[in-house]
Amino acid sequence: MESGDVINLGGSAIWTAALVASPILLTALAVGLIIGILQAATSIQEMTLSFIPKLIALALALAIFGEWQLATMVEFYESIFERVQYMFLS
Repeated sequence: MESGDVINLGGSAIWTAALVASPILLTALAVGLIIGILQAATSIQEMTLSFIPKLIALALALAIFGEWQLATMVEFYESIFERVQYMFLS
C-alpha cells in the first residue's frame, strides 16, 4: 500500500465520519440555539430546560436519518474491505 492510498483512505474516512455525524450534530446545534434564544428572551436560566427538548429532537433525528447513516457506513466499510482484498490479491 502506497502513501497516496493511505492518504486517500484517511480522507475518505474523515469525510464519511463528518457526513454521518452531521444530521445529529446540526439538529443538536439548532435545538440548542433555539432554546438558548428562548431562555435569553424569557430570562429563564434553568440548565435542565434544554436537556429534554434536545433529547427528543436527537431521538427524532436519529429515527429519520438512522437508516441513511447506517447505509452510508456500510457502503464505506464495504469499499474498505474491497480495497483490502485487492491489496492482498495483487
